[in-house]
Order: sequence, then structure tokens, then C-alpha cells
Amino acid sequence: MSTSKKVFVLGMARSGYEAAKLLVSKGYEVIINDANTEQNLEQVKELQSFGVKIILGSHPDDLFDNSFDMIIKNPGISNKHKYVEKALELNIPVINELELAFRYFPTGVKIVGVTGTNGKTTTTTLIYEILKKASLDVLLMGNIGYPVCSFVSQLKNNSIAVMEVSDHQLCNVVDFKTDISVLTNISEAHLDFHGSYDIYKSMKKRIFNHHTKSNISIINSDDKEVLSLTEDIDSTKKYFSFSSPNKLGCEVNDGYIYYNDQRIISIEEIKIKGRHNYENAMAAIAVSKELGVENDAIVNVLKTFEGVEHRIEYVKTINNIDFYNDSKATNIKSTQTALSSFTRPTIVLLGGLDRGQSFDGLKEYLTNVKLIVAFGEVKVRVDEFAKQCQIPCKVANSLHEATEIAYTLASDGYVVLLSPACAAWDQFKDFEVRGNLFKEYVNNLESK
Repeated sequence: MSTSKKVFVLGMARSGYEAAKLLVSKGYEVIINDANTEQNLEQVKELQSFGVKIILGSHPDDLFDNSFDMIIKNPGISNKHKYVEKALELNIPVINELELAFRYFPTGVKIVGVTGTNGKTTTTTLIYEILKKASLDVLLMGNIGYPVCSFVSQLKNNSIAVMEVSDHQLCNVVDFKTDISVLTNISEAHLDFHGSYDIYKSMKKRIFNHHTKSNISIINSDDKEVLSLTEDIDSTKKYFSFSSPNKLGCEVNDGYIYYNDQRIISIEEIKIKGRHNYENAMAAIAVSKELGVENDAIVNVLKTFEGVEHRIEYVKTINNIDFYNDSKATNIKSTQTALSSFTRPTIVLLGGLDRGQSFDGLKEYLTNVKLIVAFGEVKVRVDEFAKQCQIPCKVANSLHEATEIAYTLASDGYVVLLSPACAAWDQFKDFEVRGNLFKEYVNNLESK
């Protein structure tokens, strides 16, 4: 990419900020536009000191024109945005910060990309921790919360970039290519953003873009949607399966995980429990073995890794009531997984952004649920769903109130589970803010 060109960054946040810094360092003239005026003031001042022009609060019709050579779009912004549509009319490329960063990666960097509807963050983190334990030069980045552009200057020819890649990021990639791609599973999600399940699946498939037989795909062979979607990809395929014998990757046999017939670890030794976590562990094992990691590093991490924040995260026990934060459950499939993880009486907090989603997929997972507490924009529909299922429901005006209701009505030995099955954007900046507030509310319960 040549320098001294003009780039329009649409959406600031972390990714826009880091993209702008990288662009400035490469000699570009940069303009950032974001409708949200609430930005990190220090970051705004820093970018302005570099000569970046920042326009906040609206998207003026005359701001974007044919003087720009490229748009760097925040992954959360729709491709139907007026600036994006205008760029396409003017044949101006639209990419995101992942694609931008990739174009400046040193030649010898190996890229491991992890996508899927659920399990991305845990799998990505496990891979990173194992490779780090094996003393490899590895960096963790991507949708996990660390913009890829911020790592370009740190990468060396022998570095390994381990990245979580979302469907939103995969919308606007062109040249981006991994050496190893992982597809954990596929189920309906983000249909309001993509418009259809087929489009969503086609975005996920882009994790295998530009693959040849020299590249590796790690595929969940227990997931029929995944198998169908990857049927015609050109990668060398490796698989992981919890339920079926599989000699081309990871399998579970007699309580042990094997990779290519080599025994790796007992299921009982893995610290994070539940089938979904064993699947995440198998995907991480497969990547690690393909990169030549010895078993000692793999076993050490799997025996000690406690999971990721906001994903079925144990908060604390108060009066023999266990509280779990699963704020990262922004879709039905994630909440199914969380509910499947407990056999004790459970109170579940459901709610958030109303995307018109059906909650029917939760019905068969409510066996142990004694109460649903509904909150957020979708609370009325959650209440209606609870009535259909003949499960008691309390409607709360806030997450704070929902937490207090759950604690008040929980009995000895109960689980109180925040697993909303909805995005957080109706009331919170993101699921992390929601999860952190829930933990704060739980911690405050002890003083009551």
C-alpha cells in the first residue's frame, strides 16, 4: 500500500483508534468519524496531535466523498451504512482494521484464526496460553479485545499471531489469510446484522479464505452445519470430536483425549468442565500439536486454566448460593451451554437487546430452572416466554434489580446465573460492562 493517501476511518472505539495510529505511522492522512461523542479523551487528543481530523456526533452527508482512497470500517457498523454504500458506488475499497493490519504483517508470521458461534474466546485463549507455556513467540489479538493493528510493530518473522475472528470482522476482509483456521461450531446468531443465516454462515466460512493444502483447518466433526459448510474448502482438514472416533485429529476415548492416536490428557484432569469446554480444549490441542508443541505444555495449561472472564465465570458463594457471570452469552446457543452446565436448582437472568429473537431454543434446557428474572429491552417477551414454559418469572427494571430479586428468591444450594441470551447494547456499552456490573452487584450483596 502506498503512502500519502487519504483514509476515512468509520467508527472510533479501540479498533478505529489503533487503525488510525497505524495509518499515520505509514504516512496516511486520516479522518475519523463516529456518531458517538463519548470517546476516550486522551486517545482523541493523542490522535489530534498526530494530525488526525476527528468528527464526532453525526455522519454529515458531505463528509465522505471521492477524495478518499479507502474506508476502514469498524466491524460493528453495517455494510448498509450510507458512507459504505457511497464508497462502493465510487469503487473505493472498504476494509476493516484486521485486514489493514494483515497487510503490514512481516512475511514469516504464522496466523492462527479462531471463529465460530460459541467457544471462540476460550479456544483462542487456550491456544495462546499453551504456545506461551511452550516458550514460543506468540501474541494474542483480535475480537478478544486487542485490535490487531496494535501488534504490527511487535511482530517478528518467527512470531505466531493467535487471533479470535468474528463474523463481523470477516465481512470486510480481502487478502487476509491464516495458516491454521479453527471453526468451533455454527448456529444462528447476529441475523439482525447479516440479514439471514446463510449470509452469517458464508461470513464464517471466510476464515478459510485463500487456503491451500499447505494450510490447516481444525473442524468440529460433531457439528453437521460445520461439516456441510467446510465440505469444499481446500485446506488440509483436521477434526475434533467428543462423540465419534476420529483418527484425523482429536477424539475422546476411555476418558482421555487423543491426537492422531497419541494420548494427551484425561478429561478428569482438565480444570474447566463441561462438554463445550472439552471441545474447546480439543481444538486448542489440535492447533498446538500442528505447531509442534510437546504434551507437557498442553497438559500443564489444561490442568490449571480457569476459563475466561464473563463465560460461565464463577463469581462467589453467598449463603450457599453460587453466582455465575455468563454475560458473554449474547445468543441462545451460549445460554443453552450455560444451562447445561448445572444440575442444581437455577435462577437465570435473561434479557438485553431485542433483536426479535425467539427464546424457544431454550425450552429443553430449563429442566433445573426454578425462576427466570427478565430485564432489559426484551423483558416483556422473556416474561411471555416464561409463561409459555410454565416457569415463574419476575420482571426487573434493571440488571441491579434483577440481581437483587434473584438473591432474595434463591434458596440454599441454588445457582444464580446471568446468561442473558441477548446482546448488551440496549443498556450497556458491551457485554463486558454488563458482566462487570453484575459482579459488582453480587459483591455488594454480602454487605446487606
